[in-house]
Amino acid sequence: MKCFGLIFAVLALAIPAVAQTPAKRPITVNDLQSIQRVSEPQISPDGKWVAYTIGTPDLTANRVVTQVWTAPADGSGDARQITHEGDSSRPQWSPDGTRLAFLSDRSGITQVYVVAAAGGDPQKLTTLSTGADNEQWSPDGRSIAFTSSVYPDCADDACNAARMQADAANPVKAREYDALLYRHWTHWFDGTRSHLFVADAQTGQARDLTPGADYDVPPDQRGDPTDIAWSPDSKQICFTAVTDRPEATSTNGDLFVVDLAGGAPKRITTNPGFDGHPTYSPDGRSIAYHSQATPGYESDLWRLMLYDRATGTSARLAPQFDNWVDTILWSPDSKKLYFWAQQELDQPIFEIDATPGAVPRAIVSGFNDDVTLSADGGTFAILRSAANAPTEVWVAHTDGSDLHQVTHENAALLAQLDLAQPERFWFDGAGGTRVEGILIRPPAFDPTKKYPVVLVIHGGPQGAWENAWEGQAYRWNGQLFAAPGYVAVLINPRGSTGYGQKFVDDIQDDWGGKPYEDLMKGVDYVLATYPFTDGSRMAAIGGSYGGYMVDWIATHTGRFKCLVSHAGPYDEVSMYGSTEELWFVERDLKGTPWTNPASYQKWSPSTYAAELGKYKTPTLILAGELDYRVPYTQDLEFFTALQRQNVPSKILLFPNDGHWIQKPLDSERWNNALADWLATYLK
Repeated sequence: MKCFGLIFAVLALAIPAVAQTPAKRPITVNDLQSIQRVSEPQISPDGKWVAYTIGTPDLTANRVVTQVWTAPADGSGDARQITHEGDSSRPQWSPDGTRLAFLSDRSGITQVYVVAAAGGDPQKLTTLSTGADNEQWSPDGRSIAFTSSVYPDCADDACNAARMQADAANPVKAREYDALLYRHWTHWFDGTRSHLFVADAQTGQARDLTPGADYDVPPDQRGDPTDIAWSPDSKQICFTAVTDRPEATSTNGDLFVVDLAGGAPKRITTNPGFDGHPTYSPDGRSIAYHSQATPGYESDLWRLMLYDRATGTSARLAPQFDNWVDTILWSPDSKKLYFWAQQELDQPIFEIDATPGAVPRAIVSGFNDDVTLSADGGTFAILRSAANAPTEVWVAHTDGSDLHQVTHENAALLAQLDLAQPERFWFDGAGGTRVEGILIRPPAFDPTKKYPVVLVIHGGPQGAWENAWEGQAYRWNGQLFAAPGYVAVLINPRGSTGYGQKFVDDIQDDWGGKPYEDLMKGVDYVLATYPFTDGSRMAAIGGSYGGYMVDWIATHTGRFKCLVSHAGPYDEVSMYGSTEELWFVERDLKGTPWTNPASYQKWSPSTYAAELGKYKTPTLILAGELDYRVPYTQDLEFFTALQRQNVPSKILLFPNDGHWIQKPLDSERWNNALADWLATYLK
């Protein structure tokens, strides 16, 4: 027997092994949590390197920790980790490309640090007791602009430090307000304002450029770091600020300029809508920005504008362009502009000549975000993703050629997963208007089988499902919803962006009208077109406005086996009295509860609870207690109505999360609870 064993062993060595491709498997919640979150790409001035951040979920600490990396832009070499302590983010190249500025909380308070581009020991630059954010190099490399939240009446850092210490030591933790907006997203107003500072890039000595200002730079409501820009001569900074009162009802943001030599900021735009994302032309003659014309409307068309610094006048470029212009970049010769804008399910990069009558041209297709441009104007660094591919850094020439992937942080995991290619479909919605959707088939798809259908409804409502991984992908992930053996259907009904401004506007004072009809017609189309879908086993799930629509569905149709509502407005009157950004609801419902009570009653799901027996569908409710956009009391009201009408229902609340459930372990619990609810009623 031993001889036969030896013979078989020899034969086994002599016969070549047949390569086996491992079978791919469905994505799990643990897979979703383990995905490396690539963000903040910054191309070096010479176009040879890309700096970026990688966020890694730390389940022990229940948070995502980010660090700064660099990689060769041509994709030819290995990436290098530049930071190793605390949370580090926002890498910014010095103009000469030798150093990187970044933010880090390694000292306990987030400050600006500077490190050699090749790596080494970072040096802390800023030391304010109030910390630092939104750092940005001056073009001459001598200064770094940043922001810090300070008490407007404090003249120095010692005053701010003393105020914070006194507040912390005070045993009385009361809040007192005499105006709106007193809280926002997940934080209460504490009396501080985000001011614009400038620091010496060598010594770190900093001074406040907006002392005493009772406004935030960038705006707390709708701003981001691209609302701050240096002039090419490093003598001036342009920024966006909201100065109207009350802030809860105004969407008017104006551009201001402040000279480093001294003097008060000067307002340079007076448009009643929002002006933001300024960027100076390299020749110093113009400031490009995007702008909304309609006051009080946060979802108005974002137009491309050009401000002439000599005449002080603004002109619109590409007036025929009917989608939202995002962040804007200049070519080095000041003759061209680049921007990205959502277009249906994609977000191409567009190029346009900086002249009246010019027409934008799409130069990089697909879904692109967070684009930066090298100083020589030859190279883009881009975040790119798809509904079946997590975000990675890509690089391309500015004519769109040589598009190639630089980072591959999730390649090993993706090789194991059965992720379906999203399928686009169009159908006739309410009134015959064409509406687009996405269908995601389950793993190991068998066309001879019948699969349950999960209708996934997006928030906003002025938002959209896109062919992208980012956005809501770590909570509302179509691949994860399809993984248990369901067909995931994601529809962009009226109110969605990327289909022209009229399509966006059509949801106003019609929250449960055309959008609801679009969604139901979309479901009908899917059932009629795809024979593998099972109309007898369907669920509807959604968050924010999607949660509202689920609440609405609960009283308007019984076609779904179960529902999942996350952070959905349930009673529009109480929602109005407890939310923070009042301009949003006042625009969409055409007034206040006392000037237009009919709309508030008509479009409140709570109105229909009075019809006994309307609530029948088993419903799971999810919410964060730190949600000040849609306060979780809306979810409590919905849950109470369901319980009192004896409908199978459950509520799951997260005390340490807001409108989005972002902490890794909370997100895991959220996803598992949702999956268990669907499995109970769809399997």
